[in-house]
Amino acid sequence: MALKYNLSKVYALSDNDPEFVKEILTLFVTEVPDDLLQVKEGIKKKDHKHAYAYAHKIKPSLDLLGLNVAFEEILQIEAWTKTEGKKKDIKETFKSVKTQVSDAIKEIKKDFDL
Repeated sequence: MALKYNLSKVYALSDNDPEFVKEILTLFVTEVPDDLLQVKEGIKKKDHKHAYAYAHKIKPSLDLLGLNVAFEEILQIEAWTKTEGKKKDIKETFKSVKTQVSDAIKEIKKDFDL
């Protein structure tokens, strides 16, 4: 049972096609962690453009999988990159996004045998 994510948008997009849903989930599980590492790297190196590019790439996936808080926080990270803020101002927000994504991935892997 999905506690950390919501697939209503995925099912609506796929016309309830279970194969398509599984493909979307597989992409999420395999790509988003790597993209998050790139956001972290951008934050660490104060490379705001790099952090923005990967935060922007992740954003639709968070929305599609119903990770609403993480979605709002990725918007905060994008805003931080545009104002070229200090690392300390965004570290906790990034940690929160990372934790939510990690929790969702664990649950998706269990629920869908990925």
